[in-house]
Amino acid sequence: MRETDLAIIGAGVAGLAAAAQAARDGLQVLVIERMGAGGQVMNVERIDNMPGFAQGISGFELGPELQERAEAAGAEFMLGTVQRLSADGARHILHCEGEDVAASAVLVATGSQRRKLGVAGEQALEGRGVSHCASCDGPLFRGLNVCVVGGGDSAFGEARVLAGHAAGVTVVFREDRPHALPELVAQASAQPNVQVLAGVEVVAITGDATVTGVELRDAAGATRQLPADGVFVYAGLQADTGFLDGTVPLDAQARIVTDASFGTSVPGIFAAGDVRSGAAYLLSAAAEEGSAAARSAHRYLAGRNEGDKR
Repeated sequence: MRETDLAIIGAGVAGLAAAAQAARDGLQVLVIERMGAGGQVMNVERIDNMPGFAQGISGFELGPELQERAEAAGAEFMLGTVQRLSADGARHILHCEGEDVAASAVLVATGSQRRKLGVAGEQALEGRGVSHCASCDGPLFRGLNVCVVGGGDSAFGEARVLAGHAAGVTVVFREDRPHALPELVAQASAQPNVQVLAGVEVVAITGDATVTGVELRDAAGATRQLPADGVFVYAGLQADTGFLDGTVPLDAQARIVTDASFGTSVPGIFAAGDVRSGAAYLLSAAAEEGSAAARSAHRYLAGRNEGDKR
């Protein structure tokens, strides 16, 4: 069984910042990630609010850059999925698909997953017109019409990206007004091929082999069909905590409850970033939390080692 001082689950911004900090503090660090470095930001075309990158950076570049910094500090990486946690005395066992890991401390930084709409046609047409990444799939819709679902930052940021490819982009959301940052709304709305429809809900995605449109319903219950060749869903995020299965307390949104030092009620288990209850959902905050949680883990291990000597 592989052993380490600190196991970090997730290689998003919080996890990578924690890895670099903990390794600099002298801990043996293992980061376990099931996909690639960067997490959700991998799909973001451009990031302008990340400290240390004054000229902006794409999400595709940010993840590898932060991973290189963590590796330079001494952190190691393992590709895998943590399926559950268990206790073995003072150690925590991370049960992974291929190889279990024993860690003296664990930092959960798994972030969030894209929330699905849960409507007819969504699952069947996933990858056949239904997408969650404008920078990845936008070029496939050059000269076509697409629908963006959501009224938040991601929806309007990705609508701006899609406007550079598609003939027409329609942004739809249930609320009376968008809750995205005003500058993102302004940038997307300024594009001549972007239309915004507020107060409507997607109740179905239509099509057979590929997407042909979405069925919309307004507050009065009236429905209509919006033709579209593609649907980009940005309906919010849900915490990626299913694998914890009661290991640590979660709030009503299934996010991890922590104290001011990012520790949970289970000694040696910490959390940082979007997976944590009360997180700010900003990249800068995720990086700060990751570093702070790593320092807390270091203090915990130092205190435990000192106690063992006595």
